[in-house]
Amino acid sequence: MEEKEDLYKVIISTLIFFIALLIDNVTLKIILYFIAYIVVSYEIIINAVKNILKGEIFDENFLMALATIGAICIKEYPEAVTVMLLYQIGELFQDYAVNKSRKSISELMDIKPDYAWLIKNNKTNKVDPSDVNINDIIVVKPGEKIPLDGIIVEGESMLNTVALTGEAPYRNVQVNDEVISGCINVNGTLKVKVTKTYENSTVSKILDLVENASNKKSKSENFITKFAKYYTPIVVIIAVILAFIPPLVTHSSFTPWLYRALSFLVVSCPCALVISVPLSFFGGIGAASRDGILIKGSNYLEKLANCEIIVCDKTGTLTEGVFKVQKVVSKDYKEEDLLFYASAAEYYSNHPIALSLKEASQKEVDINKIKNTKEYAGKGVEISYDHKKIIVGNEKLFKDKKIEIEEVSDKGTIIFVAVNNKYAGYIVISDKIKDDSYVAMELFKNSSINKVVMLTGDKESASKDVCDELDIDEYYSELLPQDKVELVEKLMEEKNPSNSLVFIGDGINDAPVLALCDIGISMGAIGSDAAIEASDVVIMTDEISKVSKAINISKKTMRIVRENIILAIAVKVAILILASIGVADMWAAVFADVGVSFLAILNALRLLKK
Repeated sequence: MEEKEDLYKVIISTLIFFIALLIDNVTLKIILYFIAYIVVSYEIIINAVKNILKGEIFDENFLMALATIGAICIKEYPEAVTVMLLYQIGELFQDYAVNKSRKSISELMDIKPDYAWLIKNNKTNKVDPSDVNINDIIVVKPGEKIPLDGIIVEGESMLNTVALTGEAPYRNVQVNDEVISGCINVNGTLKVKVTKTYENSTVSKILDLVENASNKKSKSENFITKFAKYYTPIVVIIAVILAFIPPLVTHSSFTPWLYRALSFLVVSCPCALVISVPLSFFGGIGAASRDGILIKGSNYLEKLANCEIIVCDKTGTLTEGVFKVQKVVSKDYKEEDLLFYASAAEYYSNHPIALSLKEASQKEVDINKIKNTKEYAGKGVEISYDHKKIIVGNEKLFKDKKIEIEEVSDKGTIIFVAVNNKYAGYIVISDKIKDDSYVAMELFKNSSINKVVMLTGDKESASKDVCDELDIDEYYSELLPQDKVELVEKLMEEKNPSNSLVFIGDGINDAPVLALCDIGISMGAIGSDAAIEASDVVIMTDEISKVSKAINISKKTMRIVRENIILAIAVKVAILILASIGVADMWAAVFADVGVSFLAILNALRLLKK
């Protein structure tokens, strides 16, 4: 609405201005010039006055008002109107550019649900999603957005995840499947048991990330802010000196020097810098979000452009994170009993390995019999079940417990099981490397990235297989969460201080590392809430190759930012010098200022090309 009003003001003022140019009556001409000026500039003048009262004197409103009012004072009416007209046209163009860059983000905002169908007292009521509690049952009809995260208790359907991933994959869901808010229910009616409140839902977290992205400014944006703070009062002082000192010294007329000073003020307005740099970063964030990459701030976009080392987790990041039991080797128990004991121990865990054990076991676990649960971070778990002490974990845990195990040469993740402190056998679980991981590693190798490192808590043999298959530079296996932190700290010391280390992970155990490194990237679709919270960039498609896409977007953004800064400053300096010696008049100053702004905005819009 506001944009339309500004457009109408420009059109009306332009019509009045052209009528004034065409008529011969001098008095009427001046009156029309004055009306045209007021129509197009009154808002700028009011803003300048308001800012002066607040103590914020030296801004672009003040510069434009001072220069044009000065032009009116020396009877340069056409110049005064034209300056304001072109400035307002530049503002309209800027608004258009911002809206265009915001479009991809606003499309993401469409994931916000407007309502939820809550089942209460055998009735279905339309309510605000924020009014729905955990364990409430909601109905999602065909064509509706899923308003809250939950588990399907009735029905089956197909979900459209394009709003979250930036792509258009469809996913079939049925009873017991988890669904996340923001997806579109395509063709079936679903009843969903809510597992998260609206404020903690996936859609709410994503929207919060996007909305707060502009608050985290890059070094370039902070530079422009500081630059404008000191630059503007300096040019005003120079303009005052230019207007009064030369005529006093040379005893010449004030009028030509005042005109030079006013031209100097017009061209000094740092519009191109103030507009184009934030717009470039905004465009970069928008372009990334269109591809399912959520960047939490322009500072992270800037750091991504200088990526030197990539460190990544294995399970769920490079591999599918979908484990399958491949082999069961039991000593004194039946294979199904060994699987049952392992699944009972891991009953309360949502780790992919735990889920594979529970899936493979055919027996149902009685949760009332699970007692004295003890978790050992990065090692395993210990429980009491039906008066039996069960230990399930890796070599490290069994070494700590002083339980002897056999040598295993099988490829994959090896899970050892002990019953009543006696070794009972082992289970082989394997994961599959993502097809996308091969693409990602190829892209990394062909880029400016110096080194790719894999960190994992998995066994040495399984880790080496993945590393060799993907041609990763370095890997470290059998790591605890604190080990990952120590290794990342070491790698941070090795890199160039001006460059960045990027860590890519998905699990809750990755959260400390994600927070520690220069740029933390999490896999959003299957990643834990803790990992997404701690990360700086979220890949909604779980495709690690999108990291290369994010880096390319960041490099392009920084290139455009540098181009705009150099262009704006170079033209400004040239015209300022020419204006001060009387070579460039106010018309040249106007076209230089507005022209540079237009070019800078057009350059920034390149980021949004499909």
